[in-house]
Amino acid sequence: MGCAGGETAVWEVRRPPRPRLPGVRMAGFRDRGATPEGHRAIPHPAVTLLLEFGSSTPLVDTTTGARRAGSLVAAAGPAALWVHGDQVECIQIRLSPVVARAILGVSPAELDGAVVPLDELWGREARRICEQLSETGSWAGRFALTEALLAHRRSTATVDPEIAWCWRQLTRSRGRIRIGTLAADVGWSRKRLWSRFDAQLGMPPKRAAGLIRFDHAAHLLAAGMGAARAAAESGYADQPHLHRDVAAFTGLTPSALAREPWLAVDDLAWL
Repeated sequence: MGCAGGETAVWEVRRPPRPRLPGVRMAGFRDRGATPEGHRAIPHPAVTLLLEFGSSTPLVDTTTGARRAGSLVAAAGPAALWVHGDQVECIQIRLSPVVARAILGVSPAELDGAVVPLDELWGREARRICEQLSETGSWAGRFALTEALLAHRRSTATVDPEIAWCWRQLTRSRGRIRIGTLAADVGWSRKRLWSRFDAQLGMPPKRAAGLIRFDHAAHLLAAGMGAARAAAESGYADQPHLHRDVAAFTGLTPSALAREPWLAVDDLAWL
């Protein structure tokens, strides 16, 4: 358990004792008093599944002006979201794009970069799981219930083994491996890799590499590293390149991004 946030926002954060489902990470959140303007959710290289069960309903605003309420699914990157709500309680689940289709029932590509209400994907089951979470009195019980749900929903749908391998290489290299190298290693043309990666994971490999690289740099900035060093450590050509990526993903400067409360929560929730 831990708490994180700025002067006007504090979250209680809970983690399950250990991850049990491959490609799935989860954390529990209780908002102790959100700021009126909400919290900026920083893009990260995972599909987000949000299960809300408290007395207050979270509201999520997208960069397109759309607003979503309650439990939802958000595609991996690339734009920051704004989360509103006071005294919100929820479980946030991060799904590797490699396993997202098997659990959600739709390919990440079908999300098309959007935020989708969960009941559009799961129908009555979405409401039922939230009711069960609300009736469960402990975080341990909620995590066990959520794991059981995800395990039950998980189908045999898989991505190509070559695509799964390429994703692992991208994450292990923190987005620094060349796409041409990946294509050569799996014996595919760049065009084939690009097409199948995009169709199965919901983003082309170059964008995935950029998102993974940005995520690494964002956490270095949040840990207090200067922008020039964070750029070098993350594989950026130079500091201006990092500035451009931070602006594209969040609309912020690197120094402003370093102060974002959501990144402080990450250190507690996703160790």
